[in-house]
Order: sequence, then C-alpha cells, then structure tokens
Amino acid sequence: MKKITFFITILLTLLFLCANKVNAMDSNNSDSTLFNQQDQVVQVFNCSDQKVYITQKDIHLMAQVVYAESNCEPFEGKVAVASVILNRLKYPEFPKTVEGVVKQRGAFSCVINGNINAAPNEDCYKAVFQALKGEDPTEKAVFFYNPKIATSQWMKNINKKNVKTIGNHVFFVVN
Repeated sequence: MKKITFFITILLTLLFLCANKVNAMDSNNSDSTLFNQQDQVVQVFNCSDQKVYITQKDIHLMAQVVYAESNCEPFEGKVAVASVILNRLKYPEFPKTVEGVVKQRGAFSCVINGNINAAPNEDCYKAVFQALKGEDPTEKAVFFYNPKIATSQWMKNINKKNVKTIGNHVFFVVN
C-alpha cells in the first residue's frame, strides 16, 4: 500500500510540475502563481522518528543542487547528491529543512549568497524522487567532494568513514 501511495504521489507531483510549467508560460503573473503552488506539501517521510515534509519548492531546490553539483555524473551520482541532502536532515549538526540544508553557508559550492543558478533537467528530478523513495547509493553519507578539483583542505584531510566513490565524487561521513 505504501508503494502505491508513493507512486501516486510521484505521478501527481510530475503532473503538477508539468501543469505549473504550462501555467507559467500562459500566465502574465506566472512567478507568483508558481510560487504559491510550490508551497504545497507533496511528500512526507520519517527521519529519526520525526516527520519531514517535502514541498514542490524543496523538490525543485534539490533538483537544482543535483544539476549544479552532478550534471556530468552518472545517474547513480545524481541520486547520491540528492541522498546527501536528505541524510543531513538526520544529523543534529545540520538544519531540519531541505532549504536550510541546501542554503547552509558553505554546504554546497553551487549556492552563492543563498541562490542557485541552475535549471534542472528531467534526470535531476528523477534522481530526487529516487532518493525520496529511499534509494541511497552513498550508504548514508553526509558529505561529498570531487578530489580532482576540490580546494577545501577540510574535505581532503578530514578522517572519513563509509567512503564510497561514485563517478568523480567521493561520498563519506566523518569519524
């Protein structure tokens, strides 16, 4: 029953996203219409015995991060980036909302002054939905970086555990 409910939620979400794009193109006041509709809750899941509510706006924000951080990575890497966002919700060191996690200072290189300049594609949304469904190729990682281009000494030198490499990224938790 849970799987059927989840798939219905995904289908409705996708239909909702498509309808929003059509409405946005047809409406003179598309920004306010799209914003109001994105506030609707579309997903709830438990995280450390507390419910986490995911809105359309959260899904779009996650898809933007997935695109900006992993567009050239394999699909598994995209799911992994979305999973990191969700995994951070479980740790007390991180904010308790998707927006809070994504916009936390220094958390993601693609976020500049609280903004992300990325237009996610269909694969990015699919990756987010896979992560929301519970798929986590990182085995609960809360950090990732590309060792070939990383400039953060902290990322390079911190004592890591549960290390997993997917594409060009290394996913891990801190000891």
